[in-house]
Amino acid sequence: MTVTPREDQPTSRITGDARSWWSDAVFYQVYPRSFSDSNGDGIGDLGGVIDRLGYLELLGVDALWLSPVMRSPMADHGYDVSDPRDIDPLFGDLATMDELIVEAHARGIRVTMDLVPNHTSSEHPWFREALADGPGSSTRDRYIFRDGRGPDGAQPPNNWPSVFGGPAWTRITEPDGTPGQWYLHIFAREQPDLNWDNPEVFADLEKTLRFWLHRGIDGFRIDVAHGMAKPEGLPDHDWNTNELLKNDDDDPRFNNPAVHEIHRGIRRVMNEYPHAMAVGEIWVRDNERFGEYVRPDELHLGFNFRLAETAFDADAVRAAIENSLDAVAHVGGTPTWTLSNHDVEREVTRYGGGPRGVTRARAMALVELALPGAAFIYNGAELGLPNVDLPDAALQDPTWERSGHTERGRDGCRVPVPWEGDRPPFGFSTSPDTWLPIPPAWTPLTVESQLEDVDSTLSLYRAALEMRANLPECSGPGIDWYGSPPGCFGFRRSGGLICVLNTTDAPIQLPPGTVLLASAPLADGLLPADSAAWLV
Repeated sequence: MTVTPREDQPTSRITGDARSWWSDAVFYQVYPRSFSDSNGDGIGDLGGVIDRLGYLELLGVDALWLSPVMRSPMADHGYDVSDPRDIDPLFGDLATMDELIVEAHARGIRVTMDLVPNHTSSEHPWFREALADGPGSSTRDRYIFRDGRGPDGAQPPNNWPSVFGGPAWTRITEPDGTPGQWYLHIFAREQPDLNWDNPEVFADLEKTLRFWLHRGIDGFRIDVAHGMAKPEGLPDHDWNTNELLKNDDDDPRFNNPAVHEIHRGIRRVMNEYPHAMAVGEIWVRDNERFGEYVRPDELHLGFNFRLAETAFDADAVRAAIENSLDAVAHVGGTPTWTLSNHDVEREVTRYGGGPRGVTRARAMALVELALPGAAFIYNGAELGLPNVDLPDAALQDPTWERSGHTERGRDGCRVPVPWEGDRPPFGFSTSPDTWLPIPPAWTPLTVESQLEDVDSTLSLYRAALEMRANLPECSGPGIDWYGSPPGCFGFRRSGGLICVLNTTDAPIQLPPGTVLLASAPLADGLLPADSAAWLV
């Protein structure tokens, strides 16, 4: 199913202040291998994204964020980059990427892409050179190589774990065949960390930034933006946690002060391209330290993941909102909201699964889209997709193997998007053998079936996005809270929009005003349990 453009579609609809378009934009995260397959190999690709641009225009998003499509051996599904200035053949080529940028811009949709500066692939030419040369060589200095501990160097240089499980160090065999140095990899062994004290590293990143910006890319999502810089001496640490993406603020692997000079360097390049922006993946809890990343000379936006980690409880959600606003307020930054992504369990499942999980996810969608700042929607969230409990044999996330089959990883939130029809692969591909299996139970969740249903989750998202884009009430930088009964809250945007959330098990009375949109049908003018509404 392909949504066709209007006949009067202009060649480009991107207008307005190029410096601030991102400050209230709605970004749509495309996980390319799971979005749409144009060549029948069972894996989504850039051609598939082009084919579905009409749908994304109909949905009403302002920009795309493409998860990695650069050349990669795919040990971590593209986050192990072997050439940051080329497209992996799995997804297409540079000509396909150029076409996507042009076609998206013609529909008024900007295109941003993942940038992976913390590490490269172990297949990157730099790392191959480092392995071929000896200790102390200039090629090895681009990475973090160290001698091992103990009399024969058989112990890792420190006690850091990888976030994917196991140690964060791998020992190499030197060119002469003897056991040699160790290299650091905070993630998989196929992802050696770069040494950001080496000026060659930033020079190469600058080359990558300019390469894509010259091609018309509108910005970057910076992977592990709180990484890169490492503490002097790489000290041991007393570890209390080793969960994927759950580092504490005292974790020496992340959030070291020198990272901010790296971001200032990135911003200096970005300032030469005033149409473009950068948003960072920042797993930092302390608000003051988080705010440092979105100072005027660093990142334009920073992901605050508190909403994506918060239970469906009015007090907890309000606390997450207030915390996120506070994190950027003292530096004049823009708040950034998301409920899910390719690393996080889908909200339908997180909120309890089944019909209740869907009902709650619909309510939280209205809360997120009512807030000031930028919003990010993960592909499939607008369809109310749940996580999928995949069979062991289907799992591909490196966490599964690295943890000794104790951590199932993130594949459950990466299952391909269902488009049309009544059986898998639901128009995602012409091949029934998709890279992750799509459950047959998703028949009522396809785009096709939901476009025909005015009460569907997709229809709710479309209505909310249209109002957000066009109503003056959905504007203004601040919110004011209403007095509300326990288990509920209400806030008013400075433009006038009122958003009410009911996380109780009983209907509640709405404040005075005209209801614009509700996540569930009102009953006698009351807002049902597990629901939200917009009023003016």
